[in-house]
Amino acid sequence: MKNKIRSILFIAVVAIVSYSCVSNKKVIFMQELEESTGPLVESSKKYPYQVEDYLLQVNDIVEINIKTTDQNLNLIFGAVSDDSQSGAMMSGGQGAGDAFFMNGYTIDDRGFVEIPLIGEVKLVGITTEQAKEIIENEVLKYVNQNEFFVRVRLGGIRFSALGEFTRSGKYTILQNRVTIFEAIAYAGDLNTYAKRDEVLLVRQYPDGSQIHKINLLDRELLGSEYYFLKPNDMIYAEPMKVREIGAGNNLVETLTLLTTSITAIALILTLVQSNN
Repeated sequence: MKNKIRSILFIAVVAIVSYSCVSNKKVIFMQELEESTGPLVESSKKYPYQVEDYLLQVNDIVEINIKTTDQNLNLIFGAVSDDSQSGAMMSGGQGAGDAFFMNGYTIDDRGFVEIPLIGEVKLVGITTEQAKEIIENEVLKYVNQNEFFVRVRLGGIRFSALGEFTRSGKYTILQNRVTIFEAIAYAGDLNTYAKRDEVLLVRQYPDGSQIHKINLLDRELLGSEYYFLKPNDMIYAEPMKVREIGAGNNLVETLTLLTTSITAIALILTLVQSNN
């Protein structure tokens, strides 16, 4: 009976230790992998279109700044002063994103924004440069050439981080370019259980959404088109299988769980033996 108990305890110890440890190879970013652990990116079916630049979409917030030599027209166009924009940029974070929401223009469900005096302008499905040209043509109806300035830009990069993040949520970073690693850092980094070689990136396109499976462990990602986020991207980090078992985050927690399990098994076997 004692040999049977020892065998059961040995099997339990091996099982718990095997399934509760997370290898560093599954945690460290941008490794120089000797052997392939799978494809860098696995993409779902895509309906192709020949566009490289980001195309404005419904619910995007754009800053449209129109300045002219006529101060009265400036008031009508609602030109935002450099001081207020600088203050918004200096404040940073989600609060600065709110400044763009208050001063910017949100593209409605029909793809339009409404600009004072000019009226409705359709911006969905075009780049910010193309939007700038369209608005300039509208301003020319009221101001002579070379007597005005138009700036169109996105109100930061908005993205969502879900799953095995330290601080999952929706964020805004006031930069024109944001890498996927910057976004992960902004969300407090991934926890130990995150499956870093199969992070899902849900990206919106004018003709629909597409899921891309990203391998963060491979440094070749630096040269990929998915290295930089686009507005409204969603990053989802799946948990490893070890998460289902409920093992500890570190060696101390694992040993505590191991000791408790062994004690419980020994107690049960002792009670069974005493009853027999």
